[in-house]
Amino acid sequence: MSTSTLAAPLSRSVPARASLKNSRRWALYTSYFFLVIFAIFFLVPPFYMVVTSLKSDAEVAQMATNPWIIANGVTFDQFRILFTQTDFLIFFKNTVIVTTCVVAITMVVSVLAAFSLGRMKFWGSSILATGIFLTYLVPDTLLFIPMFQIVKWIGLLNSYWGMVLVYPTLTVPFCTWIMIGYFQSIPKELDEAALIDGAGHMQMLFKIFIPVALPGIIAAMIFAFTVSWAAFVYPMAFLYSSDQQVLTVGTVTSLIRGDVYKWGMLMAGALVAAAPPLVIYAFLMDYYIAGLTAGATKG
Repeated sequence: MSTSTLAAPLSRSVPARASLKNSRRWALYTSYFFLVIFAIFFLVPPFYMVVTSLKSDAEVAQMATNPWIIANGVTFDQFRILFTQTDFLIFFKNTVIVTTCVVAITMVVSVLAAFSLGRMKFWGSSILATGIFLTYLVPDTLLFIPMFQIVKWIGLLNSYWGMVLVYPTLTVPFCTWIMIGYFQSIPKELDEAALIDGAGHMQMLFKIFIPVALPGIIAAMIFAFTVSWAAFVYPMAFLYSSDQQVLTVGTVTSLIRGDVYKWGMLMAGALVAAAPPLVIYAFLMDYYIAGLTAGATKG
């Protein structure tokens, strides 16, 4: 075979590789371009919140000033007044109590339900698991009226303990669905080995499945925390005393009086309220993604 015959395919492959390299480079540039646009789009509201919270009321009220810059100097008066002259700390305390209780209740119920539905197969378990997930799809705007009657009948109306009773109806179905998918992804050989060694179902759950399914459990905890921390419809309908309010409703109702909006304190309160979820997602995002992925692919 001649040298020219071998060189022809090589000469044709070089432009093809160069074209592929150029297309990959342009795809990378395009991806970074849209990522920058995406980041700017979602970072503009937090930036505006920070700028507004560091202004005085007089500067916020001046329509002639640029709303995106601080012209008269940085001040922390909005945060000081928010913490000392409003009920914001009471709202924060109530929210922490409600969220902690809801997460604890949700995880106990969800882990036990997911273990029984995902590993202890029985007649109708698949239908029941699907039904549990379908209950999550019912919007809370349709449920708050019958929930209002139930909470009133129990005697927990205008009490944040009523939120501890109501919020699990939003968190338990989805968390159970996540955990079912994660438990089903664990090899069945672990069950068989544990049963041969004489372990019971609860021993299997606490010594084998919970340690192995920890990413899924953390993902479910983050979801339950987010829902209970940011819920708005139920506390808006069920709570009306300032000493029982939670952050989402109390901050708005206490800082908006008629047509008077305390924009500086509203933005300061929103930043403080957003800080705990932001910290949790920053440190546990990998677990959250891993748990949701396993639940989606195996469920």
